[in-house]
Amino acid sequence: MIRDNLILEHYGLNELNFDTIKSYRERFSEVKKDHPWNVLETKEFLYKIGAWGKVRDTHKEGVTLAGLLMFSEERIITEVLPQYFLEYRERDQNGNWSKRFTSQDGTWSGNIFDFYFYVQEQMSDYGLDEEIASSLREIFTNMLVHAQYDGEGGGILERTDHSYICSNPGLFRTSAEQAFLNNISNLRNPHLFKLFSLLNLCQRAGAGLKKVHDTWAARNWELPAIEQDVHLERTSVTLNVSPVKRQEQPISHHVSAHGHQSITGNKIEDVEQGQKQLQKPVETNSCNKNKNSYNIEIEPLLQELEGVIIGDNLYNNGTNYYNKESHSYNNEEDSYNIEGLEENQGEMDANIEKQLWNLSELARKKKRLNPEKMESIILDLCREKPLMLKDLAYLLERTPDGVRNNYLSKLLQQGKLQLKYPNQPNHPKQAYLTHKK
Repeated sequence: MIRDNLILEHYGLNELNFDTIKSYRERFSEVKKDHPWNVLETKEFLYKIGAWGKVRDTHKEGVTLAGLLMFSEERIITEVLPQYFLEYRERDQNGNWSKRFTSQDGTWSGNIFDFYFYVQEQMSDYGLDEEIASSLREIFTNMLVHAQYDGEGGGILERTDHSYICSNPGLFRTSAEQAFLNNISNLRNPHLFKLFSLLNLCQRAGAGLKKVHDTWAARNWELPAIEQDVHLERTSVTLNVSPVKRQEQPISHHVSAHGHQSITGNKIEDVEQGQKQLQKPVETNSCNKNKNSYNIEIEPLLQELEGVIIGDNLYNNGTNYYNKESHSYNNEEDSYNIEGLEENQGEMDANIEKQLWNLSELARKKKRLNPEKMESIILDLCREKPLMLKDLAYLLERTPDGVRNNYLSKLLQQGKLQLKYPNQPNHPKQAYLTHKK
């Protein structure tokens, strides 16, 4: 992991967005009106706040990684952190994106500071009371300052009719149980945190998540849930903002074949009592309603699964439960189990493989290809078979990051491509296919 105080000697002031710096300084002077830093020149001000650094052994200077993330532009940030990506999106009742805003769209800087205030503006449009809005800001700020920006997937805030979901690369630096209990802050990006704290946007008290938990508990709402995907090294925090009473929710257990660890606010109560039970309320639009759900009611699960419970995780004696036809969730042609079994075999039909290879020949021959032509090739490939990112990168002889950032994101936004698992963007077997008409 790259430390956020890293000094980038070859990145100077000209790599920064001065409109962003101006906005930051205006907000700084509002909260610290008589502060002596307000009269400093730009470079000295950036040095004081930790956005600029000096290498004392060589007397070289440069933007710090935290300063680059906060004040630069997406194109320059991705030179240092190719995986860097930010996204705000909203889904309607049908699961379709009704609004989407990313760091890659080229209409704004793409840096963390401008993204933060854009999202705050969106949140303010929904008339949430201040206590709930404050909790959402806490979770969102935590996502930004704790994200591992050299990890995959980027930072994503998703709003649905009833919830907000913050997802970022990087696992908690403390246990998920302790995240809701401790007043200790274990920062992944201390310099980035400082840039926010100087504007009074966060505090190093470590009580943020506990305060959010207590706010939801006081309203008797479905409590915040943390899910950590150990395989993908991602963390998600879900806050339901509809007044669903906890006692009205059936108990369910999250089962994963991919190394997930999950915990809800209800489990915190068990931890405090020294209990070992796992309780997780099902969301009102739970994936239980989907045929290929990961979440199912616990009683049918225990009847179906002949496994053992180890700690908080459910196993099936080392066998891959999801791929056993005898224990299939359903036997329809589009069953998750059947699809997963085909994918896990990792072998393309010989004829399809040859056809895909031929369709992508031009991309392999020409390293500089017209973007429209490349998009056409990708659509032709995905029309033949749902393809994972690594498959497309191999067929096109391009890097996975380049394929995703330059083509797939755009095609998804235009509706020309769709995800095989639209409700699970970080599914380990995620693939791209042409939009169904």
